Amino acid sequence: MNAPALDPTSDPYPLITIAGPTASGKSALALALAERFGGEIVSCDSVAVYRGFEIGTAKPSHADRTRVPHHLIDLAEATQPFTAGDYARAARTALAGIRDRGRLPIVAGGTGFYMRALLEGLFAGPHRDESLRERLRSLAASKGPSHLHRVLGRLDPEAASRIHPNDTPKLVRSVEICFSSGERVSEMFQRGRDPLTGFHIIKLALDPDRAALYERINGRCQVMFANGLVEETRGLLERYGNNGLLEDPSSPINALGYRQAVQYLRGELTLEQAIAAAQKGHRNYAKRQLTWSRNIGAEGLTWLAGFGDDPSIQESAFQIAARSIPR
Repeated sequence: MNAPALDPTSDPYPLITIAGPTASGKSALALALAERFGGEIVSCDSVAVYRGFEIGTAKPSHADRTRVPHHLIDLAEATQPFTAGDYARAARTALAGIRDRGRLPIVAGGTGFYMRALLEGLFAGPHRDESLRERLRSLAASKGPSHLHRVLGRLDPEAASRIHPNDTPKLVRSVEICFSSGERVSEMFQRGRDPLTGFHIIKLALDPDRAALYERINGRCQVMFANGLVEETRGLLERYGNNGLLEDPSSPINALGYRQAVQYLRGELTLEQAIAAAQKGHRNYAKRQLTWSRNIGAEGLTWLAGFGDDPSIQESAFQIAARSIPR
């Protein structure tokens, strides 16, 4: 944090974003960049915004948060809806504050839709229709999310091509928009968006060896359970009760890791089965994150072929950043 302050009036002002699959070391790279260039980190994680979800989100430790200021962590209770639009507004407020302080903003995280909402803006879609949404969730539960994916494919082939057939929350929202508006969500997305302006965005993406990544994911899941993920999940269920959280696919209690811990607590899985299911789920999620980055978020990305805690990768990132940060 000893780096000289930047000029808040610089236009455009530098901004670093770090994408990549889960367990690729995004947080480690963000910390290294922040300490080198005097930065502050804006989390881009759809579960880390919720209070009490610590172990399963691999939130930065309190020591790391003391070393470098972090934003958009622990903003909401699990019972509060927190949308991509909420994230984009809160993140833009955080960026403005970081700029006013002459620090370097670094946005790091694996929730691609949130990153896109921040950088590109969101369209003004129709308001939530809870009754329609509940019917669509029931349909997904009874016939499988792939059925909703086929429905969306008929309504809006372009939108369907960008959403994984098992991503129930996005499928529900996309079909809901099509039904409520009578328009294609892909067409609506192109209208009325409010892209982030005033920043020169340095886009970095981590792409470690796939076998090494899967090994790290498997190990991380084991550590999460060993460090008390089941106990944390039990405490969250006691804190919030059910309150419909378990039935809501978008609830943080249904995020990877927590979902498997709930299944273990209900006696539906043994501990070994829960760990294996979490490992598989995170590996599949990593595949989807890489696909998203390459197919949707790839414009302007600089790929770094390794993990974010690798000193050689960090040095490459330092050199890339230094070329665009005025001193």
